[in-house]
Amino acid sequence: METIIISGKSAAGKTTVAQIIARKLRIKTMGGGDILRELALERGCKPTGVEWWDTPDGIKFLRERKGNTDFDKEADRILAKKIKAGGIVVTSYTAAWISKEGFKVWLDGTSKTRAARMRKRDKTGQAESMKVVKIRDEDNFSVYKKLYNIDFGRDKTPFDLVIDTNSKTPEQISEIILKKFRERNKM
Repeated sequence: METIIISGKSAAGKTTVAQIIARKLRIKTMGGGDILRELALERGCKPTGVEWWDTPDGIKFLRERKGNTDFDKEADRILAKKIKAGGIVVTSYTAAWISKEGFKVWLDGTSKTRAARMRKRDKTGQAESMKVVKIRDEDNFSVYKKLYNIDFGRDKTPFDLVIDTNSKTPEQISEIILKKFRERNKM
Protein backbone atom coordinates (compact mmCIF):
# COMPACT_ATOMS: atom_id res chain seq x y z
CA MET A 1 0.00 0.00 0.00
CA GLU A 2 1.22 3.48 -0.87
CA THR A 3 2.35 5.69 2.01
CA ILE A 4 0.18 8.69 2.87
CA ILE A 5 2.25 11.77 3.71
CA ILE A 6 0.53 14.51 5.69
CA SER A 7 2.22 17.88 5.97
CA GLY A 8 1.30 21.35 7.17
CA LYS A 9 2.47 24.00 9.57
CA SER A 10 2.48 23.49 13.34
CA ALA A 11 -0.94 22.73 14.89
CA ALA A 12 -2.54 22.16 11.46
CA GLY A 13 -3.95 18.84 12.69
CA LYS A 14 -1.43 16.49 11.08
CA THR A 15 -1.08 14.05 13.95
CA THR A 16 -4.80 13.82 14.74
CA VAL A 17 -5.73 13.29 11.09
CA ALA A 18 -2.93 10.75 10.59
CA GLN A 19 -4.11 8.74 13.59
CA ILE A 20 -7.70 8.63 12.28
CA ILE A 21 -6.56 7.54 8.82
CA ALA A 22 -4.17 4.93 10.20
CA ARG A 23 -6.90 3.49 12.39
CA LYS A 24 -9.32 3.27 9.44
CA LEU A 25 -6.74 1.68 7.15
CA ARG A 26 -5.32 -0.46 9.97
CA ILE A 27 -1.77 0.72 9.42
CA LYS A 28 0.81 2.53 11.56
CA THR A 29 1.77 6.19 11.79
CA MET A 30 5.23 7.68 11.90
CA GLY A 31 6.42 11.24 12.07
CA GLY A 32 9.60 12.99 11.14
CA GLY A 33 9.34 14.49 14.60
CA ASP A 34 9.55 11.01 16.14
CA ILE A 35 12.95 10.50 14.58
CA LEU A 36 14.10 14.02 15.51
CA ARG A 37 13.02 13.37 19.12
CA GLU A 38 15.37 10.40 19.27
CA LEU A 39 18.18 12.61 17.98
CA ALA A 40 17.26 15.34 20.52
CA LEU A 41 17.39 12.76 23.30
CA GLU A 42 20.91 11.86 22.20
CA ARG A 43 21.79 15.58 22.56
CA GLY A 44 20.62 15.70 26.18
CA CYS A 45 17.14 17.18 25.62
CA LYS A 46 14.12 15.76 27.39
CA PRO A 47 11.62 15.35 24.54
CA THR A 48 8.62 14.29 26.57
CA GLY A 49 4.95 14.86 25.80
CA VAL A 50 3.15 14.84 22.50
CA GLU A 51 3.78 18.51 21.80
CA TRP A 52 7.30 18.84 23.16
CA TRP A 53 8.22 21.01 20.17
CA ASP A 54 6.11 23.85 21.58
CA THR A 55 7.93 23.88 24.93
CA PRO A 56 10.98 26.08 25.68
CA ASP A 57 13.21 22.95 25.46
CA GLY A 58 11.72 22.03 22.07
CA ILE A 59 12.07 25.56 20.72
CA LYS A 60 15.68 25.62 21.97
CA PHE A 61 16.37 22.39 20.04
CA LEU A 62 14.65 23.85 16.96
CA ARG A 63 16.99 26.83 17.12
CA GLU A 64 20.02 24.54 17.61
CA ARG A 65 18.98 22.68 14.46
CA LYS A 66 19.31 25.90 12.48
CA GLY A 67 23.08 25.71 12.94
CA ASN A 68 23.42 21.96 12.42
CA THR A 69 21.56 20.39 9.51
CA ASP A 70 22.81 16.90 10.38
CA PHE A 71 19.77 16.30 12.62
CA ASP A 72 17.27 16.89 9.86
CA LYS A 73 19.22 15.18 7.12
CA GLU A 74 19.58 12.01 9.19
CA ALA A 75 15.89 12.03 10.18
CA ASP A 76 14.82 12.61 6.58
CA ARG A 77 17.09 9.83 5.30
CA ILE A 78 15.47 7.36 7.71
CA LEU A 79 11.98 8.64 6.91
CA ALA A 80 12.49 8.38 3.13
CA LYS A 81 13.32 4.68 3.50
CA LYS A 82 10.14 4.06 5.49
CA ILE A 83 8.03 6.00 2.98
CA LYS A 84 9.42 3.94 0.12
CA ALA A 85 8.56 0.71 1.95
CA GLY A 86 4.90 1.84 2.07
CA GLY A 87 1.98 0.91 4.26
CA ILE A 88 2.19 3.80 6.76
CA VAL A 89 0.81 7.26 7.36
CA VAL A 90 3.62 9.78 7.78
CA THR A 91 3.45 13.23 9.30
CA SER A 92 6.36 15.33 8.17
CA TYR A 93 7.30 18.85 7.29
CA THR A 94 9.71 17.83 4.52
CA ALA A 95 8.72 14.37 3.22
CA ALA A 96 6.66 15.71 0.32
CA TRP A 97 9.76 17.41 -1.06
CA ILE A 98 12.37 14.75 -0.29
CA SER A 99 10.46 11.66 -1.44
CA LYS A 100 9.14 10.84 -4.87
CA GLU A 101 6.83 8.22 -3.34
CA GLY A 102 3.61 8.68 -1.44
CA PHE A 103 0.22 10.33 -1.62
CA LYS A 104 1.02 13.84 -0.41
CA VAL A 105 -1.43 16.01 1.51
CA TRP A 106 -1.01 19.59 2.79
CA LEU A 107 -3.25 20.71 5.65
CA ASP A 108 -3.71 24.46 5.36
CA GLY A 109 -4.90 26.64 8.23
CA THR A 110 -4.58 30.23 9.33
CA SER A 111 -2.27 31.09 12.21
CA LYS A 112 -5.34 32.10 14.23
CA THR A 113 -7.01 28.71 13.72
CA ARG A 114 -3.80 26.82 14.42
CA ALA A 115 -3.18 28.86 17.59
CA ALA A 116 -6.73 28.05 18.75
CA ARG A 117 -6.03 24.32 18.21
CA MET A 118 -2.74 24.66 20.09
CA ARG A 119 -4.42 26.55 22.91
CA LYS A 120 -7.02 23.80 23.33
CA ARG A 121 -4.48 20.98 22.97
CA ASP A 122 -1.80 22.47 25.22
CA LYS A 123 -4.07 24.35 27.63
CA THR A 124 -2.29 27.66 27.00
CA GLY A 125 -3.53 31.18 26.54
CA GLN A 126 -4.29 32.77 23.18
CA ALA A 127 -1.33 35.17 23.30
CA GLU A 128 1.11 32.36 24.19
CA SER A 129 -0.28 30.09 21.45
CA MET A 130 -0.05 32.84 18.82
CA LYS A 131 3.54 33.53 19.91
CA VAL A 132 4.51 29.86 19.61
CA VAL A 133 2.82 29.50 16.20
CA LYS A 134 4.69 32.57 14.96
CA ILE A 135 8.04 31.29 16.26
CA ARG A 136 7.48 27.80 14.86
CA ASP A 137 6.39 29.15 11.46
CA GLU A 138 9.41 31.44 11.17
CA ASP A 139 11.91 28.88 12.48
CA ASN A 140 10.57 26.01 10.35
CA PHE A 141 10.61 28.18 7.23
CA SER A 142 14.20 29.23 8.00
CA VAL A 143 15.42 25.69 8.73
CA TYR A 144 13.90 24.11 5.62
CA LYS A 145 14.90 26.99 3.35
CA LYS A 146 18.50 26.59 4.48
CA LEU A 147 18.43 22.80 4.45
CA TYR A 148 16.60 22.03 1.19
CA ASN A 149 15.72 25.43 -0.31
CA ILE A 150 12.04 24.68 0.44
CA ASP A 151 9.58 27.55 0.67
CA PHE A 152 7.83 25.76 3.52
CA GLY A 153 4.19 26.75 3.81
CA ARG A 154 4.28 28.65 0.53
CA ASP A 155 5.24 26.08 -2.11
CA LYS A 156 2.49 23.51 -2.35
CA THR A 157 3.47 22.07 -5.75
CA PRO A 158 4.59 18.65 -4.40
CA PHE A 159 1.13 17.94 -2.96
CA ASP A 160 -1.56 15.76 -4.50
CA LEU A 161 -4.18 17.34 -2.24
CA VAL A 162 -4.39 20.64 -0.33
CA ILE A 163 -7.15 20.98 2.28
CA ASP A 164 -8.30 24.16 3.99
CA THR A 165 -8.77 22.94 7.57
CA ASN A 166 -10.12 26.15 9.10
CA SER A 167 -13.76 25.03 9.23
CA LYS A 168 -13.41 21.24 9.10
CA THR A 169 -13.18 18.63 11.83
CA PRO A 170 -10.36 16.06 11.82
CA GLU A 171 -12.94 13.42 10.83
CA GLN A 172 -14.08 15.47 7.82
CA ILE A 173 -10.48 16.07 6.76
CA SER A 174 -9.71 12.36 7.12
CA GLU A 175 -12.68 11.41 4.95
CA ILE A 176 -11.58 13.82 2.20
CA ILE A 177 -8.08 12.32 2.24
CA LEU A 178 -9.31 8.72 2.31
CA LYS A 179 -11.72 9.31 -0.59
CA LYS A 180 -8.96 10.75 -2.81
CA PHE A 181 -6.45 8.12 -1.67
CA ARG A 182 -8.86 5.27 -2.46
CA GLU A 183 -9.68 6.77 -5.86
CA ARG A 184 -5.99 7.10 -6.68
CA ASN A 185 -5.19 3.55 -5.54
CA LYS A 186 -8.41 2.03 -6.94
CA MET A 187 -9.41 0.69 -3.53
